[in-house]
Amino acid sequence: MSRIVMLLALMLLAASPLILSRGDAPDIDASFAIRAEPVPLDARNASRDRVGRLRFLGGWELTSDDPDFGGISGMAVDGDDFLAVGDSGGIFRFALDGEGRIRRASIGSLVEGPSPENGGETRKRDRDAESVAIGPDGRSFWVGYERANAIWRYRTADGRATANRAPEAMEDWPNNGGAEALVRLPDGRFLVFSEAGDGPGSSNDALMFAGDPASDGRAPVRFGYRPPEGFRITDAALAGGNRLLILNRRFTFFEGVAVIVTMADLSDIREGAILEGEPIARFAPPLTVDNFEALAVTRESGRTIVWMASDDNFTPLQRTLLMKFELLER
Repeated sequence: MSRIVMLLALMLLAASPLILSRGDAPDIDASFAIRAEPVPLDARNASRDRVGRLRFLGGWELTSDDPDFGGISGMAVDGDDFLAVGDSGGIFRFALDGEGRIRRASIGSLVEGPSPENGGETRKRDRDAESVAIGPDGRSFWVGYERANAIWRYRTADGRATANRAPEAMEDWPNNGGAEALVRLPDGRFLVFSEAGDGPGSSNDALMFAGDPASDGRAPVRFGYRPPEGFRITDAALAGGNRLLILNRRFTFFEGVAVIVTMADLSDIREGAILEGEPIARFAPPLTVDNFEALAVTRESGRTIVWMASDDNFTPLQRTLLMKFELLER
């Protein structure tokens, strides 16, 4: 993952050992585990509810007294149940009701996952989870890890690992730029996107696996993704049919954070091709925007619902935001 440079320099602390024995209780009282406070789309214009092809349905700042909460980099939604992973090995589960209230929540750790190459104590940086996908029956989920450039599969019920691989096609991805987005297609294929890997035509490297990348050793189709100029991919999600929504982020000292959501056609993916998306929404101040790294899509009363969440990097200068939108056809 690409850290925001200024915050890296000024705010981030050295990683401390991860407590792997910590459990993930299924129904911790929401007032103790995770809280949700409403936020507007535009604090200067409360009536604004549209950004490009996205119609704003609600937004919340998520907070917790638990110091392990934060760093959300990937998110999957199954019904009203959210499953998010963080770049320090955290796993967060919560349910949001129709009024935007959290009705159950839990905070835990991915107990099993990549370990240091040379052995020794496992630390937070060794469990840099950047992406997540959930199976169609909800029984399994997959996590993409940076640094290890690996994909792990887990049981949803208890978070135990059931398979893992570090695919050869991902081994040369940068420590700080691998498995940034992970998408499971309806037919069982998987897409994995690098944030910074070298792809064809100066694009970012991306792979399409014919089966489960955590257990299937077949060589993937290699293609590229070209984000909007100056931006980097942070997540992706299916939006129905052959449509793929892609979350792209940029940070500059002068402009701060900006986010562009693009839509791409999956039928364009083939060996050596370069995927480019059509921008459908752009977020920048004064809109409510932060380090958005997680994207999920659901269906609700016939509508396509787009969820975005941000990574606070465990710093007081950033927030964990959860935003809900309806995808408009035009």
